[in-house]
Amino acid sequence: MILRWFFSKTVREAQTVHKHYRRLLAAQRDLLSPQSIAPVQSKLDELTAAIKEGHKGRINLKAEELQFAAEKWLKPYPHAAWRENVEVLLVALAVAMGIRTFFLQPFKIPTGSMQPTLFGVTSEPDFTRAVSEVDYINQRGLTLNDTEQSRLRDEVAGLQKITKSVVIPSGWERVKEWFKGNSFVHFVAPTEGKIESVSPVQKLLIFNLCQSFTFAGVEHTLWFPPDFGESDLRHRAGFFPGRLYHAGEDVINMRASAGDHLFVDRLTYNFRKPQRGEIVVFATAGTQIQQQDQFYIKRLTVLPGEHVSIGNDRHMRINGERLDASTRHFENVYGFNPSQPPRESQYSGHLNGTIAQQYGIPPVAPLFPDEDTVFTNGPDSYMVFGDNTCNSSDSRTWGTFPAQNIIGKSFFVYWPLTWRFGWGYR
Repeated sequence: MILRWFFSKTVREAQTVHKHYRRLLAAQRDLLSPQSIAPVQSKLDELTAAIKEGHKGRINLKAEELQFAAEKWLKPYPHAAWRENVEVLLVALAVAMGIRTFFLQPFKIPTGSMQPTLFGVTSEPDFTRAVSEVDYINQRGLTLNDTEQSRLRDEVAGLQKITKSVVIPSGWERVKEWFKGNSFVHFVAPTEGKIESVSPVQKLLIFNLCQSFTFAGVEHTLWFPPDFGESDLRHRAGFFPGRLYHAGEDVINMRASAGDHLFVDRLTYNFRKPQRGEIVVFATAGTQIQQQDQFYIKRLTVLPGEHVSIGNDRHMRINGERLDASTRHFENVYGFNPSQPPRESQYSGHLNGTIAQQYGIPPVAPLFPDEDTVFTNGPDSYMVFGDNTCNSSDSRTWGTFPAQNIIGKSFFVYWPLTWRFGWGYR
């Protein structure tokens, strides 16, 4: 029968007809009288026998008789084609939701805490830190001393140079940049004026549709703007309060790089417990993390009941044993040159408070102020660190989280098409 189905179009079409009317009869069986059910069931049985016999003429005849009987005795469905399409769509959605819930869930890296292993949303230039500092100063009415003013001016001047250096490609080069996850935003001041307001991004389902801003009293729209991650257009592009732009000057000239999009394996941890060094996604609810409705991604470092400290050599010690580049999953994290200072978005081990202060890095490890501090993990909780040790809010700041918060482990980067595509990262 299987071979006959493969080699005979008549058999395939007849089985499709048989399946269709068998389903209709089953759906209407409680609504039909026995006198209506019997002739349709009889024709179904006759078509089944003809298919087994294999005679094409008899198969076609019985299929036509079944269709005639069904149209006579079964109740017609209004808008049958639409019903079929809706049914197929609902089944597809149910299958997709099942896969998402129990097997693979899509996830987008929102921040740079796992760089250079996995990238969050970045941009060139990125005025976020400078704009935030100016906002902080203005809100509190503070005054910077000469040294601080000089530092801030130098920082902004450097970012403005980056703005001027961004070259927006065209044609095939633009397409290649898109596959790499790079989008470009460019707006030139048509007249002299200031940025007066910036609206939130308007979305259509999961897509960014448009975003508008007002310049010199005129509203302008950016269609399909990129995802700006935790920052927004104002901070990324450097819209300082009251800044005056001259006609022909670049107001926005930026390249935004999409964060890595990956699938999270939700199946594996149903059969075994998480292992040290695996990159896991977890929910922040019920933790000491301020954002209680988020999902974070970090590298699992400390298992339940373990004692952990961070040495001044930037290596972690678990129950007194030092982790290094020979430790599975930590080949890159601890593969740094100890003679080089820690750098943002570079593998630099893990910093405690003493080393962060030594290199002028903002406090990143309040729970590990020095190498003598030993933190004891709870019996049913985990601790995670970001690979970007100079700029990561992780267990050095907010401690542990319950084991049940783990969603799954990173599995496959499906976008963008960079060297991180696939499952080769670690």
